[in-house]
Amino acid sequence: MTVKRQLTLDLGHRPASGREDFLVAPGNKSAVTHIDLWPEWTGHALAIFGPPGCGKSHLAHVFATRSGAKVIEASDITTSSVSVLVEQNASLVIESGELVTDPRALLHLFNAMKEKDGYLLFISRDPPSRWKVALPDLKSRLTAIHALRIEVPDDAMIEAVLIKLFSDRQLKVTPEVISYMVQRMDRAFASARRIVNLADLESLAGQRPISVPLIKRILNVPADS
Repeated sequence: MTVKRQLTLDLGHRPASGREDFLVAPGNKSAVTHIDLWPEWTGHALAIFGPPGCGKSHLAHVFATRSGAKVIEASDITTSSVSVLVEQNASLVIESGELVTDPRALLHLFNAMKEKDGYLLFISRDPPSRWKVALPDLKSRLTAIHALRIEVPDDAMIEAVLIKLFSDRQLKVTPEVISYMVQRMDRAFASARRIVNLADLESLAGQRPISVPLIKRILNVPADS
């Protein structure tokens, strides 16, 4: 029995860092759309936030590849590093924005990049308006940034993604296999893509169908679980 479900999700594909596809789904579509709008942003800064595993860093690297932006950690922004960062880069991706250690340096960077018509993409778990920043001028600028949340895919979304990924490869899988995967894998598109790829390779190498035991081996789940 093969999976026969009509998908209502329009999941697109896009290159990510030139190595793999980035899946476009309802939970990240707004963020992807704004990345596509670059350099026609309404401001010089954008923030993408969400919980671990939602794909925000992945999307940030898509932007970095497209724009030539340098990817740095918020903790890398110091009084001594700002001038070099501004001088050498037209765009910057700032990861873990909420972990900024030098607020005055970040304020200087923010203002300097705006003055030179540069771009900043902030990546964080929480929106910039909720970062624990005491410096009033920086707080006001962060609060004004257009911030977009990426959602972690739920069970229904992961199931639909798995079905599509298998279908794209013309692989036949049973509903039991899909259900087993959904219940045990990480809620992340990258995990879905990796597992489907490994299942395809192992199935081809062994000339056998994709089954629950095969998926168990891939997920490193003990046989008695």
